[in-house]
Amino acid sequence: MSRIGRKPIAVPKGVNVTVRADAVEVKGPKGTLTQRVPPGIKFEVKGSELIAETSTPSPELKKFHGLARSLMANAVQGVTEGFKKELDIVGVGYRAEVKGKQVIFALGYSHPVVLDVPAGIDVAIEKQTHVTVTGIDRQLVGQVAANIRRFRKPDPYKQKGVRYTGEVLKKKVGKTGA
Repeated sequence: MSRIGRKPIAVPKGVNVTVRADAVEVKGPKGTLTQRVPPGIKFEVKGSELIAETSTPSPELKKFHGLARSLMANAVQGVTEGFKKELDIVGVGYRAEVKGKQVIFALGYSHPVVLDVPAGIDVAIEKQTHVTVTGIDRQLVGQVAANIRRFRKPDPYKQKGVRYTGEVLKKKVGKTGA
């Protein structure tokens, strides 16, 4: 059995977990998430804990056991606390602004870059150069943050671009005129 899969998930007060045959639905103060369950894995609510179990002691199910448990733990954390990713925009003239359900970036290109914000995600801009992506779905928050970073990856020579807050870049030395 997976070591991660054997750990029970604590379900806080105010969170309602509904187990179905192919999915688990988690309702909390921030919203509702439905997470599909891989075949061969079943979930059971015992008291205030959610427990993942395999249907057979098969070695092929070990990888799915830990995965399913991690996905459910992320769903429970998402509906109670939510997830957040922060990005910094570094460069002269680089900035971002929110207009309705779109974020418009000026990143040194000849045209503005427009991002349509998906449902369930909130994007906040502070001082035009600090972007905060929040939501209840961990995968979606990370994907939106990665898409924003992909618009202008940090340059290893000039250190300009969009980077995660706290990301350390290794500066490369340019060519010397010798």
